Amino acid sequence: MGKQLWALIYVTVVILIIVEVESSLHRVGGGRYSWNSDVNYSDWANHQRFYSGDWLYFGFNRTRHSILQVNKSSYDQCVDTDFIFNITRGGRDVFQLLEPKPYYFICGRGYCLKGMKLAINVLPQPPPSATLTRTSTALTLIPLHAFTAVILIFVFKALL
Repeated sequence: MGKQLWALIYVTVVILIIVEVESSLHRVGGGRYSWNSDVNYSDWANHQRFYSGDWLYFGFNRTRHSILQVNKSSYDQCVDTDFIFNITRGGRDVFQLLEPKPYYFICGRGYCLKGMKLAINVLPQPPPSATLTRTSTALTLIPLHAFTAVILIFVFKALL
């Protein structure tokens, strides 16, 4: 059993060295339930830095609002048909920013015309040494190495 444990530790350390990506959770608009018409989303987005792998959290009343990922033209004109993706699920929804590119989101049901729209530019993930200097008001999710450490603790206890 001792050799298996050391092999597991070795593989985990190698994985941590090769793949260390930190993600952040951005609460859209800055609050818990702030996907609504009284938030200046352009101002909020200008104070954030978005990286590939980050997450957006939308908190809202799903009976009144929706979240649609759209193209730039639909964003500019508040067109809520032919959207790319409907993020709306339960009113506390998340969306992962997988690629470094511009993303556009609007609220359907006419609220886009009242300012409920968000445009962000997602940057490539910075090198691991630069992640320590990332500054934003985003919440940091559990880093991969912390998650792996928890798994190692459970595996170690199971082997004892």
